[in-house]
Amino acid sequence: MSTNPSGWTPTAPTPSADMVATITGNRALMLEEALIFEIGDNESTGVDFDTSGVPESKLANLVRSSPINLPGLSEPQTVRHYTRLSRQNYAIDLGLFPLGSCTMKHNPRLNEKMARLPGFADIHPLQPQETVQGAYQLIDTLAHWLIKLTGMHSVAMSPKAGAHGELCGILAIRAALEARGDARSVVLVPESAHGTNPATAAFAGYKVEDIPATAEGRVDLAALKARLGPDVAAVMITNPNTCGLFEPEMKAISDAVHAAGGLVYCDGANFNAIVGRVRPGDLGIDAMHINLHKTFSTPHGGGGPGSGPVVMSQALSPYAPLPYVERDGEGYRLVEEETAHDQGSDSFGRMVAFHGQMGMFTRALSYILSHGADGLRQVAEDSVLNANYVLRSLEDVLDAPFAFSGPCMHEAIFSDKGFADGFSTIDLAKALIDEGFHPMTMYFPLVVHGAMLIEPTETASKASLDQFIIALRSIAERARAGDQALHDAPIYAPRRRLDETLAARKPVLAYKTRAPDGADSGAGVGVGGG
Repeated sequence: MSTNPSGWTPTAPTPSADMVATITGNRALMLEEALIFEIGDNESTGVDFDTSGVPESKLANLVRSSPINLPGLSEPQTVRHYTRLSRQNYAIDLGLFPLGSCTMKHNPRLNEKMARLPGFADIHPLQPQETVQGAYQLIDTLAHWLIKLTGMHSVAMSPKAGAHGELCGILAIRAALEARGDARSVVLVPESAHGTNPATAAFAGYKVEDIPATAEGRVDLAALKARLGPDVAAVMITNPNTCGLFEPEMKAISDAVHAAGGLVYCDGANFNAIVGRVRPGDLGIDAMHINLHKTFSTPHGGGGPGSGPVVMSQALSPYAPLPYVERDGEGYRLVEEETAHDQGSDSFGRMVAFHGQMGMFTRALSYILSHGADGLRQVAEDSVLNANYVLRSLEDVLDAPFAFSGPCMHEAIFSDKGFADGFSTIDLAKALIDEGFHPMTMYFPLVVHGAMLIEPTETASKASLDQFIIALRSIAERARAGDQALHDAPIYAPRRRLDETLAARKPVLAYKTRAPDGADSGAGVGVGGG
């Protein structure tokens, strides 16, 4: 690749027969972009200050004692830099996001508008309670909806995300067992559960033991019953599970655990597949977190925001965390730790400094009220319909290990079985980028070799699914035929395939310029990549 007049070398892919080499590294309107340290330099600034005639005494506290080693850019340079970078992102507003288990669906703009209303967007956790009555009412209304939809007794609204909600449920279970003088040491986690389940149990101080899955991808009930005993505190089960399958023996599982003196935690991350159709409380579940950012809007790509309220059975409700909102005469109040102790609460304590995620609460309630009970039922039906459409449209070119056991729920799972030697899931996923789609979840769950987990969600249209299916079918057929070109994918992305092993073992976490003598100057931190 040629070096341009500004002195930096474009890092676009090396030109091949199907690409056009350019001096700039640009390819049509997809503009090549250097690192910000390569665009500017730390000897200049984008703003000029006239200090002539200003007494030195007035500048004393403003003069830097050492260079900050940040590049100086003008405003147009800065805006263009970040805009060009943003154009290299994939987003739900650009197309289908098929990540399995993540529920990356369209987020209605109405929800965003509601979250930005004055009184919600600008609320402060230290405001006097009388000034936030509307916010408390919203939290209380959302809580009642969550209780109604799940058939549970109460809900803790403060957990910030799914894994935080899991910890909340497990701590409540531990508190309940200790209150009856029956502290136990083991939590059972099926192979088909989310990976955060065993991590949460271990973090809470429990020993974790696996429960195997059947050939149909469900919990082996016989193996579970055989392991139950006086040392088992709980079972953590994901339903629908990570293979995209509903656990039809959930009630039998709950009954067996309860008979052995344990309690049942359900990972509710996949609640969008059953909302409005199944009430977890009717299945004997004692605690379940609900990812508001998955079931009730606001897809959480990029690390947030999130919210994971935990619904609880009557047996666990006394041990729920503080604080919580309750109706107080004509208004609402936040029940804090000190007042709760006066009332004899058995709460295990506080998980967060403040109550919860106000923006997430507002979006979720807006979503629920917009749909209503009938609309939420359709959410579940459409998510299941879309996933099964993908499953049945691809099962003849991709191995679907559980297709024989009946319909899936919200997501379809495939394996790399049948690919030519030397080809794997990573080749298919990288080729999918060239077709303009974000890859599906890869190599998860671990119970399926070379797993490809696809969740189209309820907001994908048939037209968009058909386009996705056509692209995936074509790539799958190439992988089965051993098309060597797949090893080079992606070809048309801003960057070619990375050496992921090297990136993981030797990540470059800081950008360093080179001084004329070849030594590192140390300028610029926190921007590089593996």
